[in-house]
Amino acid sequence: MQPDQQNNYQQKEPNQESMGKIPEMYTPEPTDDEPTPNANVRANVQDTSASDVVVHWSAKEYIYIEKSGLWFVVFAIVALILIAVDFLFIKSYTFSVLVFVAAIAVIVYSRRPPRIIDYTLSGQQGLYIGDRLYHFSEFKAFGLIRDGEHNSIMLIPTKRFSFGVSVYFSRDVGEQIVDILGARLPMKITKLDLIDKIVRKIRL
Repeated sequence: MQPDQQNNYQQKEPNQESMGKIPEMYTPEPTDDEPTPNANVRANVQDTSASDVVVHWSAKEYIYIEKSGLWFVVFAIVALILIAVDFLFIKSYTFSVLVFVAAIAVIVYSRRPPRIIDYTLSGQQGLYIGDRLYHFSEFKAFGLIRDGEHNSIMLIPTKRFSFGVSVYFSRDVGEQIVDILGARLPMKITKLDLIDKIVRKIRL
């Protein structure tokens, strides 16, 4: 073997140090143009939590009307007249018992002051009355009722024979309440019905 061929052969032999090295994988660093993984997921969660508007307020459970001693005297006379009519004409003692029990219940109820109830309206869950939650799915519409100097919201149930939910509120939270309910339920023109008007007239 000639010297030139031997030198060329030695140059073609692989270097043992280079054989022992394992090439590293190139990992590009994230830039501002390329978002990190799950960035969109975190943004959606933040947007979802931020869109859940919550309003808290406190109000009386019903409008309390102060009654004088004359009102109770007139109410007792009306109850006695109904019982007398039953004994003289109808002769159904069950009716007299019902009138007596109803009169006692009305007197006890009318002397009890209304409770102060805490309300919470959530844009995602529904209306909390105390600890009870009323979901938006339970109602098909809502309406605003002006009762003298008081404002209330009537939630109209989806079920035909279910009772509506009436809630009083103050003016400082009225706009927020209407905005939240209007985003989930259609608004309907609502007025006091005949029974409510009669109840207001006789100061019940």
